[in-house]
Amino acid sequence: MSATTQERVPAPDEVVELRHVTVVSRKVPVVLTVVTVLFALLLALAPREGDARFRLASPNDFVALPELVVPGTAAAWVCVAVMAVLTVLAYVRVGTRRKVPLWVSGLFAVVFLVGFLAWAAAGSPNDIPAVRVIGGSVLLAVPIVFGALGGVIGERAGVVNIAIEGQLLAGAFCAAVVGSATGSPWAGLLAAVAAGVLVAAVLGAFTITYKVNQVIVGVVLNVLVIGVTSFLYSQVLVPNAALNSTTRFSNIAIPGLSQIPVIGPSLFNQTVVVYLMYLAVPAVWFAMYRTRWGLRTRAVGEHPKAADTVGIKVERTRYRALLVAGAITGVGGAFYTVVSVSAFGKEMTAGAGFIALAAVIFGKWDPVKAALAALLFGFASNLEGALSIVGAPVPSQFMLMLPYVVTILAVAGLVGRSRAPAASGQPYVKE
Repeated sequence: MSATTQERVPAPDEVVELRHVTVVSRKVPVVLTVVTVLFALLLALAPREGDARFRLASPNDFVALPELVVPGTAAAWVCVAVMAVLTVLAYVRVGTRRKVPLWVSGLFAVVFLVGFLAWAAAGSPNDIPAVRVIGGSVLLAVPIVFGALGGVIGERAGVVNIAIEGQLLAGAFCAAVVGSATGSPWAGLLAAVAAGVLVAAVLGAFTITYKVNQVIVGVVLNVLVIGVTSFLYSQVLVPNAALNSTTRFSNIAIPGLSQIPVIGPSLFNQTVVVYLMYLAVPAVWFAMYRTRWGLRTRAVGEHPKAADTVGIKVERTRYRALLVAGAITGVGGAFYTVVSVSAFGKEMTAGAGFIALAAVIFGKWDPVKAALAALLFGFASNLEGALSIVGAPVPSQFMLMLPYVVTILAVAGLVGRSRAPAASGQPYVKE
């Protein structure tokens, strides 16, 4: 072969350089741009006169912070400017083939929410109670956090848990019945854990043992639990009101911490279930990334054949992970009837299990990030109450759909590029 027809062989350093080309998604800056433009249009087309008041103190704080009074529309325009700066920063990062840091999206969300609240509260005689807004957001996020933790564990093991909604509803029902019959919220909590494990066992039997499509089984279980609990509610709980009147957990204030301004009453004057959530998030993270059980769970979710080759029992490991996930999700279901209200109602979970699935994706299958995403959804759900206090000119229907809009935006854009466990949703067939 002549020298003119020979192809040049690239040097080793050139091969390495080609293999490490970074592809960065432009979804994040595009979403930030859309939100900034829409918010600016809202301020331009519907300006509001007057000041916005934020109440930052509660009676038991160490230091009573003064009420924060700002010109509503002007403060909102300042937030738009900050949002624009963060959007430009996101474009710069993408232009230099670097990922947009998580803190940029987080700070953008906080600035947008502050600006929106300032615009909504402008001219209102009522103030926005920051303690109530934060505390309410935490409470609404509790079942979503527990459901998201259960979803993360299941998918890390290779099982897509669409049945989170059913586990939450079954946990709420059993907690109500057992808690009412025994007069103990602790008994109701344990019953909710057992209900979550039972639904998880059924899910595992069909998906792991009999290799049925995981999504179909999850959807069927949701419909089954809704039907069973609705039937028992009508035929058993309605005629026997004593079986549907639970004793709720009371709030426990942590000395010192509960008196910190703003965050103290919101975070550290809560019930046992909320404190369990604080412990569950780091515990799941530690178990998933710092223990042998977590290593094996992630192995069967990424490459079950390789895990089987080194002696890990794939089906047994998946069963264990799924049962643990069911127990954790059951605690989230108990929240509805031993913390939030004292009685069970039909379909009272209202789609929280599906929002928990979105939190799993938004959190990139990481326990801590999924919990933070659940807190975001909880805040979106609680925003309706805050705006109704100040009489904001926002239709209530829009506020009711806000959590689901945030869910769509989170999954479609703000999450950026993410990858599920490689074997998630795939049954393992041993050759």
